Amino acid sequence: MREKRMSALRLNDYEKAHLESILEEASECAVLLKKKDDFPLEKPGRIALYGSGARRTIKGGTGSGDVNSRFDVNIEEGLKRAGFIITTKDWLDAYDRVRREAVPPWIRRLRKEAREARQFLAIYGMGAVMPEPTYDLSLEGKGDTAVYVLSRVSGEGSDRRFLPGDFLLTETEIRDILACQAKYRHFMLVLNVGGPVDLSPVADQVENILLLSQLGSVTGLVCARILLGIDYPSGKLTTSWAGQAGDPKIGDFAKKNDTRYREGIYVGYRFYDTAGQPVLFPFGYGIGYSEFRLGQERVSVDPTGHVSLEVRVKNTGDYPGKETVQIYLSSPDGKLDKPYQELAAFAKSGELPPKGEALLHLEFELTDLASYDSERECYLLEKGLYLLRMGTNSRDTRLIMGVELEHTCITRRVKNLLGTVDFTDWKPEKADREPLPKELPLVKISGREIACRTISYERKKDTDPLAESLSNEELALLTTGDFNPNTLYLTAIGEASVHVSGAAGETSNRLRKKGLKSLIMADGPAGLRLNPHYVVNRGGTVSSYGQNPMIDSMGLLLPKVVLWWMRRSSNRAMRRIRKSGMTVYDQFATAIPIGTAIAQTWNLPLAVSWGAIVGDEMERFGIHLWLAPALNIHRNVRCGRNFEYYSEDPLISGKFAAAITRGVQQNPGCGTTIKHFAANNQETNRYGNNSMVSERAMREIYLRGFDICIRESQPCALMTSYNLLNGVHTSCSRALNEDILRSEFGFEGIVMTDWLIERGTAPKRGKYPSPDPALVAAAGNDLFMPGSRKDYQRTLAGLAQGRVRREDLLRDASRLIRMIKRLTSEADRAKDRAHRREER
Repeated sequence: MREKRMSALRLNDYEKAHLESILEEASECAVLLKKKDDFPLEKPGRIALYGSGARRTIKGGTGSGDVNSRFDVNIEEGLKRAGFIITTKDWLDAYDRVRREAVPPWIRRLRKEAREARQFLAIYGMGAVMPEPTYDLSLEGKGDTAVYVLSRVSGEGSDRRFLPGDFLLTETEIRDILACQAKYRHFMLVLNVGGPVDLSPVADQVENILLLSQLGSVTGLVCARILLGIDYPSGKLTTSWAGQAGDPKIGDFAKKNDTRYREGIYVGYRFYDTAGQPVLFPFGYGIGYSEFRLGQERVSVDPTGHVSLEVRVKNTGDYPGKETVQIYLSSPDGKLDKPYQELAAFAKSGELPPKGEALLHLEFELTDLASYDSERECYLLEKGLYLLRMGTNSRDTRLIMGVELEHTCITRRVKNLLGTVDFTDWKPEKADREPLPKELPLVKISGREIACRTISYERKKDTDPLAESLSNEELALLTTGDFNPNTLYLTAIGEASVHVSGAAGETSNRLRKKGLKSLIMADGPAGLRLNPHYVVNRGGTVSSYGQNPMIDSMGLLLPKVVLWWMRRSSNRAMRRIRKSGMTVYDQFATAIPIGTAIAQTWNLPLAVSWGAIVGDEMERFGIHLWLAPALNIHRNVRCGRNFEYYSEDPLISGKFAAAITRGVQQNPGCGTTIKHFAANNQETNRYGNNSMVSERAMREIYLRGFDICIRESQPCALMTSYNLLNGVHTSCSRALNEDILRSEFGFEGIVMTDWLIERGTAPKRGKYPSPDPALVAAAGNDLFMPGSRKDYQRTLAGLAQGRVRREDLLRDASRLIRMIKRLTSEADRAKDRAHRREER
């Protein structure tokens, strides 16, 4: 029945073009973890299909990263469309029944936990995912080929856990996966997951494992194309897969109040490679249907520390494919301890036919990998031997040359700004560094020609004339998001715009007489999160077409009286629309692959093109700011929002956020909002948790990606995080929002809070209070979102009491005014050009 509905769907031209573009390239996100010679298949035929993700294929995570696309294709449908005959319909039907029966007891358990925690169920259960149920179903599918699809979903508001059915496999899954491996001649384990799962019980025995990931609307189609060899996987992991046994257990995770990042700079492969710990699949790992050989052609280092390499890649196998070259740097262990190696550069080839080859150019600056010395308050390169390594993952690298730095050099003088912690960062035992073989080249540079930049934290007063003409009340209105005093606070979660249905929010509409329009914002980061239908009311505002997204996303978790009221309101709206004859408009968005999957391509131009798809739809629907990309570090595999983020490595994170930003911002009137600034690495008590991180770890790991993204793409906006950093809410931190972000990184856009809703985000019994809007404004956070009358009043009270000055509001408002004028004027000019084209 569903296939008939889909075949009858009429796609708009933009939907067709965007979906076709993603379908053609999405296989680059997929990572082949293990292979035997029985894939790809020669042709479609009978296939036994099992697993939670066969029908319930996950296109992306839950929460603000969800996308209302017109349709999505699951793996069962994708295989059917490719010509396969599914022989396990009875098994899939029986699994659906098991799944449905598991829901009521899970909801009862959640209700009990919420009562014990004294929290509203919809808030307590936000992002909660029902663990995979156990069952006993016979594996009787016909044919000699089988696919088992293992799915996991996670999302905003809840972290993953080391439990069966979540990070761990259930006994049922282990049993059935191993049984399929033994029963079928051709067997592929397909992972429809947003992040690592512990494959330890099956990894050694299963011969073919494909990390398909979560690729948006076309996930099922991509899977079929890969199995048939129409497309091929060429992705590489951007996070180490180590299993529960390999969890470092050094730093805290999911603590309620204070989370201590004791591991310091040793995150992900920096820990595993330095400590010599085994992993299931290392950072940067991924194989293809073909094989490749790397050959070093040329490498040079100039006196300023600029490193340039040329690497020849040859396809030595029998299938076409793409390969990624990775360059790592091992720095000397001097006064400051250093990881065994750090990613310095990467490049991906185009498609290479069998026996084909390509010459790749890579370059980086030694200064990009400088260490932070908190005693001297500077970034520096210590004298000694720097070793360059080349390979295809962090556990498969070889030495290619050495750089001898004769003098320690300071590259940037800054200030310690981020507070102190009550612990000392973990350090590995000092080990002898590998010597450089005599046959490899060694370049000596003195270091005296490496420039040092001293940061000035003095900022010139630069206020906009319009801002200076505004009263204190008008300034407070402008720096508080648009609000309706009669709106229930809950409807502001992810839907607080009056001009675009389903948009997350907008800036104030109350200054239009002053010539200021509003900036409209939509959630991300896997595409625009909007209502799929809307109507235009009198006065130009919009409303959903009898829909309430809360019913779909949180319906099971809401009290019955609230559900009754919401459904009643929706039904009334639908009747009103039918009687009035109002026109119903569509605004279906394209679901692109999740952030981790995009990074797994290691293909920056491809990320730019997918950013351009989002930008095109922003322009169509009237969105000025996309609340994405998200580039927080994969500090721990259990973070519920890791699927939105790119990597455990800041270079990957910054480069891909910059690429997405360039794609979006090539569309007039469209900008990105990079987030969450900073150290947002867990969902547990995300509104009131204090991330305790050393100055060095913050600067080398958690802030570096933001620095890279800003330098390479200058995003229009940035969003601060909910959490505190060393006892200060990030939204209230002048050190972050002014000194580091603007003086050190050179950020020129606007800064906004994450969606701070008084009743929804205030910890009732938490250790730390909610952010004060007056202190937010004083710290250089230009915009308090989504905004309420109480936030506006508290800003004015803070002004009267001296917690914020008029000069602070003038500074924040001036930045807002400039961005509003820039984006709205660009959008208006683009509309005028489009209208003239239509008239011709």
